[in-house]
Amino acid sequence: MRKTLFYLILFALTSLLAVSPELIISDIPNDDGTGLKIIWNIADESVEKVMIWRGEELIIYSDSLNGEFNDRNLVAGDEYEYRMDLYPGKQTAATIIISPKPEYFNTDKITLLIFLILVSGAIIYYIISARTGKELYIRKISGLESIDEAVGRATEMGRPVLFVPGINDIDDMQTIAGLTILRKVAERAAEYDTRIIVPVARSMVLSTAREVVRTAYMQVGKPDAYNEDSVFYLTDDQFGYVSGVDGIIVREKPAANFLLGSFYAESLILAETGFSSGAIQVAGTAMPSQLPFFVAACDYTLIGEELFAASAYLSRDPQQLGSLKGQDFGKAVFVVVLVVGIILEILNIHIIKDYLIIH
Repeated sequence: MRKTLFYLILFALTSLLAVSPELIISDIPNDDGTGLKIIWNIADESVEKVMIWRGEELIIYSDSLNGEFNDRNLVAGDEYEYRMDLYPGKQTAATIIISPKPEYFNTDKITLLIFLILVSGAIIYYIISARTGKELYIRKISGLESIDEAVGRATEMGRPVLFVPGINDIDDMQTIAGLTILRKVAERAAEYDTRIIVPVARSMVLSTAREVVRTAYMQVGKPDAYNEDSVFYLTDDQFGYVSGVDGIIVREKPAANFLLGSFYAESLILAETGFSSGAIQVAGTAMPSQLPFFVAACDYTLIGEELFAASAYLSRDPQQLGSLKGQDFGKAVFVVVLVVGIILEILNIHIIKDYLIIH
């Protein structure tokens, strides 16, 4: 039994590594099977030139007695014949025949696999916990907590609520996140009998937004109060759309403005116009270059991932809550590993410096 095992191991090793006394050829690890590593080590110092052939093609011509070379652009599974000539000297006695093979697993990315397993396990754990009724803590997002306050203020003042879901189409995740929050805003507007205005810049967003608002009114038991004209299309043109929204702000004077979605240069114009009208403003986007304008001119701002976390925060759906908590766990692990790595690197540098000073 032991003899058989020995021969099996020997066969596996020889299939991956071909050796002659002065020439070693091995499969390149973690590649797609299109390369072989060639290492030569000549002990005879009288040798002046080293020539290595693949079949009839000279691939290495070197005056170095020691070296290595990666022979690329081969075909996985094909057999290749290598031989080495020395000058002055002789041709190597052995001819090496070897086939490159692809690896099914890249060991250089084992850390990424461990991290993926940890995060995936955390997401599954939190989803199961949420489904069993366990209360999962989600940090309060002040911008979403302010929805009731903003809509309530508009109701007291007898003025409408304006909701702008960004200027990109429905294929943008920020637009989807904005429409998720729109449902919550529309529910509150329906409960308080407050008029809501939703101007959009894309036809697909128009259809989706109308359905979201209609569903919100049905959810609170007031389907007859829904007005289809409250959600309307302006234009696809960026600054034409902004001009139209600014006109609505000036004419209608909404008491609460929600700017949630994807924005570009128009963010400053919208935020400043809303600020000048005295409205409560809740803004949110994942566009880093536009966030400073919202922070400066709006009462509440959802920064980056807070916009995407809104769906889980508002709906309390177990699957969304579990995914959000699992992602937070992954971020925490990443931060801990990063901090530990920095500390170890600093300590390593100090140890090396101390060693050099002593010696």
